[in-house]
Amino acid sequence: MAMLKKKKEASKQNLLSKQLKEGTDKAFAEHEEKRQAASEVKSAQHAVDESERHADYRTEYDAVVGLEAGENTTRTLWSDAWGRLRRNKLAIIGAVWILIMVLVALTADLWAPQMLGSPTAIESQDMASLSLLPPSLQHPFGTDMLGRDVLCRVVYGARISLAVGLLATAISSLIGLVMGALAAFYGGIWDTIIMRLADIFLAFPYTLFVIVMLAVLGSGIQNVFIAIGILGWPSIARVFRSAILSVKENDYVDAARSMGASDRRIIGRHIFPNSVASVVVYATMNIGGAILTESALSYLGMGVTPPNPSWGAMIQDGQAYLATEPWLMLMPGLAILTTVLAFTLLGDGLRDALDVKMKDA
Repeated sequence: MAMLKKKKEASKQNLLSKQLKEGTDKAFAEHEEKRQAASEVKSAQHAVDESERHADYRTEYDAVVGLEAGENTTRTLWSDAWGRLRRNKLAIIGAVWILIMVLVALTADLWAPQMLGSPTAIESQDMASLSLLPPSLQHPFGTDMLGRDVLCRVVYGARISLAVGLLATAISSLIGLVMGALAAFYGGIWDTIIMRLADIFLAFPYTLFVIVMLAVLGSGIQNVFIAIGILGWPSIARVFRSAILSVKENDYVDAARSMGASDRRIIGRHIFPNSVASVVVYATMNIGGAILTESALSYLGMGVTPPNPSWGAMIQDGQAYLATEPWLMLMPGLAILTTVLAFTLLGDGLRDALDVKMKDA
């Protein structure tokens, strides 16, 4: 009886062990299947991630190298600068306004006299009825004390202001480039003489110095060009000298000199192109300063001779009517403000665009 009981217990123990083993084997098999499935999914996802990462890398590489559809594009300082300048909205607004002013001034003869009348002629018979009219559809900026259309005179005054700004800045830039190049490249006695001469020019108040020169040369628009152009070179020479001193220490300049390149070739091919960017920025901003100087001289009666229109002279004529007819001063004043601001914004944008250390270059 005891033996039979032991056999039953042993048989029951064996059955339990067999069931436990089968359950363990089944669970292990299921675990292996899940692990393999997860491994395959992870491998597939890794392959997808690697493919996407490679595509992103390729896109960035093409953008950096400049390859688009298998075409090579050449990157230069000026092309990169233009790309950065286009993204500067204020600089573009300034450039657009300058273009509008230039086009309006150049084409004034084609439409202004027919629509607004002469900017200088005085109609003695109708002067009483046309004098000091407020702004209207027929005269958008009103009329002055002699019955002349203020808008027409502002348009023709833009010719004088823009011409003075551009030509005077061109003269001062040309002189400043030559003097700055001589001082920086040769140094020594040339540097001492030119920089001390620049110090003498800068020691005098600028507007007072221009007035003294005009007192010697005489009034007139051509003398305004000369006076502002000649007296504006020291600051440009200093800027260009500083740029050259930093560029001439580069290795490619020493390499060109060691290969026997002449001074003219080194300046023209290596130093000047890499130094002129700062002068372009400064000259652009200097145009606005020249316009302000011409307006101040005309306001003082030493600029454009009447009856030729000038923004400064128009402000001087209208100051007596400021309380009753403010448009006589407001309209030419706004023309000066917007034009000078446009050149300042453009120069500021050029400064940022020509900076080769910009992160988005």
